[in-house]
Amino acid sequence: MDKKRVAFLTLGCKVNSYETDAMSKLFADNGYEIVKFNQVADVYVINTCSVTNMADRKSRQMLHRARKKNPNGLIVATGCYVQASTEEVSEDIAVDLLVGNNKKSEIVNIVEEYIARINTSKVNTIDINDTKGSVVYEDMFIEQTGENTRAYIKIQDGCNQFCSYCIIPYARGRVRSRDKDSIIEEVALLAKNGYKEVVLTGIHISSYGLDFEKNKNLMNKHVLDNRLDIKETLEHNLYTDSRINDGEQDYLQNTTKTKGFVYEYLLDVIESIALIDGIERIRLGSLEPRIISDDFIGRLSKINKVCPHFHLSLQSGCDETLKRMNRKYTAAEYSSKCDILRRYYDNPAITTDVIVGFAGETMEEFHETEKFLKEINFAEMHIFKYSIRKGTVAARMQNQVNDVEKNNRSKILLDMNSINHKNYINSFVGTIQKVLFEEKIQLNDRHYFVGHNERYVKVVVEIGYEEGMVKTDIDVSNSIWDVKINGLLNDEMICGILI
Repeated sequence: MDKKRVAFLTLGCKVNSYETDAMSKLFADNGYEIVKFNQVADVYVINTCSVTNMADRKSRQMLHRARKKNPNGLIVATGCYVQASTEEVSEDIAVDLLVGNNKKSEIVNIVEEYIARINTSKVNTIDINDTKGSVVYEDMFIEQTGENTRAYIKIQDGCNQFCSYCIIPYARGRVRSRDKDSIIEEVALLAKNGYKEVVLTGIHISSYGLDFEKNKNLMNKHVLDNRLDIKETLEHNLYTDSRINDGEQDYLQNTTKTKGFVYEYLLDVIESIALIDGIERIRLGSLEPRIISDDFIGRLSKINKVCPHFHLSLQSGCDETLKRMNRKYTAAEYSSKCDILRRYYDNPAITTDVIVGFAGETMEEFHETEKFLKEINFAEMHIFKYSIRKGTVAARMQNQVNDVEKNNRSKILLDMNSINHKNYINSFVGTIQKVLFEEKIQLNDRHYFVGHNERYVKVVVEIGYEEGMVKTDIDVSNSIWDVKINGLLNDEMICGILI
């Protein structure tokens, strides 16, 4: 009997990418043949995203694309769009089976049980868990990824922050941390399989360890810290959130607020990974600004395998906007965190996310953010136009910004980012950089090896002979080389020669 064929498509974040790799391994281990999404398959698994309205729309499009590819195939929807919009997805005629975020490790059994149940008629089936009640990390495991040199390692799930614009805490649930031994076992296997760089990722990795036994009280205080601000805003009649009365009272038992995060567990994981033979680089996913301190960065900077590339989520440079977003810092506090990073690291790559056109954002507030971004001078910014998410606090706020104004503000910041990023990568010209090469590429009929330096700047070296160049027709893929940077190839890449 021929193997059943399964195809995957991932939308959204690196956590989803990791989970797709893990689900793919589960299917392969159970005798399925993994095929590309554009091929005919017996089962299609679409790992959806719900971070924006556009992500929802893209998720629906991909579900229908799978149905068109094989009208008789089994279409399985999982991920945050499924979790946040279960009723909507369950009514979609393109979908056969819904699998919740915390059921992904059971997906093969769920699929097999579904196939065994159906005879001549298809029955739309839902297997959605309640993420609000999730207290245990769902362990998944990978041995390889779609990339050749870099592996994303999921160490944590869930978020307790409750930013007013974000649906993810409701789609992913509360903070759950992965056991350190499981992380180390996975990284060691990946190193054995040739991976030299790992990226620690999760929904909110700064909260790693908050849910461990000795930190349960601190976690409750931390959740309280975030939920009380929403409650205080409620008292000012800015918006309402029925969840406070309906399901969150258990997190409001204590009136003591905590400051900052517990980072000992995260540092312990990083230090342990650094001891694994074969791992040359460690990168961190998006960090909460409040985790940055002299204590944390002082200890982190002593781990020489950690790359000086930090993504600190900002969202706005205006204090009033940050308050409405239910973020937990001021612009001045955020700036001080960048100062700490630049004190411990030489020319670190500090990147960020910015939302433009958030509910109630006036032109004055936007210009305050614009001025702040110029002062910080990020290596790169990811600019997002605010997207109303049904079920979030911000969706019910007054004075929503129109799309034309969002587009105008977005263009201003995108133009700034283009200049900043070009200036940042140009700062490496004339220096020697350690580059982990990944693959061969072709640009304008010329052939290059391409990789990244420690600060995640893309570097290329031309293959073959050229005046003044070292011969590079040897295969340097998945190896680290010193490269003398001699110029910009384009706005996204710098180029050089091996030395």
